[in-house]
Amino acid sequence: MGNLIDIKGVTHAYKTKSGPFPVLRDLNISIPEGSFCAVVGPSGCGKSTLTRLIAGLMFPDQGEVWLHGELVKSPRKTVGMAFQNPVLLEWRTILHNVMLPLEIVAPTMPRAQKEARARELLALVGLEGFENKRPSELSGGMRQRASLCRALVHKPDIIILDEPFGALDAFTREDLWQTMHQLREKEPFTALLITHDLRESVYLGDQVVVLSGRPATTQYVMQVDIPGPRPLEMLYRPDSIQRLATLRREIQIAQGREVA
Repeated sequence: MGNLIDIKGVTHAYKTKSGPFPVLRDLNISIPEGSFCAVVGPSGCGKSTLTRLIAGLMFPDQGEVWLHGELVKSPRKTVGMAFQNPVLLEWRTILHNVMLPLEIVAPTMPRAQKEARARELLALVGLEGFENKRPSELSGGMRQRASLCRALVHKPDIIILDEPFGALDAFTREDLWQTMHQLREKEPFTALLITHDLRESVYLGDQVVVLSGRPATTQYVMQVDIPGPRPLEMLYRPDSIQRLATLRREIQIAQGREVA
């Protein structure tokens, strides 16, 4: 299976009144189709910039971003996105919020088919029976489940998850981690997760990419070769503890707190 995403030698700086502000430098990341890539690194190192480059919302100063064998030159409709804030529309029901991407990218699809697809996903994440509720009537965890459904409803090439569980309590967060594995089993997809939670990166990721301090480059890549759904107990096994220790050290190196 080939790579769905190839980020090749990407360098980028924001233009400011005082001159260029470098955020990425010669960044290289490859994400195989069907895999889950978690990206971690110090605050402000350019992780969110990376997501915008993949989605085609901005373009690098140097280097290339390839998606499904095509150079990214414009915004991509085949990218799904979920954020820390679910950003659900209060004037639409949960069902109609989830259907929204299909209204944009598949306007000719029959409405009944759009609704059936949305209901199917909502049932998969445990929201059957809540389709006609408004976002304000759901808990934070339930809103985030609906947001994940909305990101997946149009079967995107890749789903970008920008700290989607960061604002949730620990129990709800772990519950949603397990939901992600269940979704991958029943609705296979490729994902890029931006997170500050190392446990989350190891539990969800097939690979974990550590970015260096700004301007960020690829500092370290860890493969997490644990096939299939993962029990939460795996985080307490010796191999996972070792992985977390390695990632903590890499983050300390990226922060300049430890010598490589």
